[in-house]
Amino acid sequence: MADSLTYPKTKSTTVNRYHTRATYDVQAIHSIVNDSSVLHVSFAPDAEDPFPAILPMIGTMGSYEYPSAGLDEPLDCYLHGYVSSRIMRLATSAPQGLPVSIAATKVDGLVLALTPNAHSYNYRSAILHGYARIVESAEEKVWAMELITNSVVPDRWRHSRVPPDSAEMQSTKILKVKVTAASGKTREGGPHDEAKDTSRDDVTGTTWVGVVPVVEKFCEPIAGPENKVAELPQYIADYVGEANAKAEAYALNAARLP
Repeated sequence: MADSLTYPKTKSTTVNRYHTRATYDVQAIHSIVNDSSVLHVSFAPDAEDPFPAILPMIGTMGSYEYPSAGLDEPLDCYLHGYVSSRIMRLATSAPQGLPVSIAATKVDGLVLALTPNAHSYNYRSAILHGYARIVESAEEKVWAMELITNSVVPDRWRHSRVPPDSAEMQSTKILKVKVTAASGKTREGGPHDEAKDTSRDDVTGTTWVGVVPVVEKFCEPIAGPENKVAELPQYIADYVGEANAKAEAYALNAARLP
């Protein structure tokens, strides 16, 4: 069996604290990104502003050159935004691409320990570093818009009014981030208390310890005031059910690990 692909370790992406929780595995990192509803994208706004800009954006991993590529293969990160936003303007004027950092995080449990200092979260997190360029090709832009739309609800693109009209195409920009390095970090399991506390009956007998699983769950869809479709489409119902079951199973399994 071939070794799985990994991202190169760099000074910026190498995990030092709790390094045993780190991963540089391409599939693991891409999965965390695609499981996150919102990606936080950081960049330097300009030389005179000392603070980095951070934007919540919708995005997903994919490959226009190799559309059938899996999460375990090299992929770009596509981000959706408004034409006149600052990040789009900066990317337009950066011939080598705008340097960006992208963060994705999922919280899977509240870890309650004997002492406040030992409390934690069960979580999955990933950081991508790369260079963002505007997608100029109309074909790739529409492909990326479909990819991002279907990352919200699978198969949503073809069940909506498509293709986008000229006004929508002009007002929307797509960033393509060539990822140069990345890392992930995951915590699973219960509290890890020290012997100085677990050996004390007065502490263990009065303090509940364990994990409260956290699940990002979709509720029953509510039709909008302009909706004229009598029944909820099956593809939406299926996605809601499958996504909820997957999220709950992961959180519960993570909570039960040692």
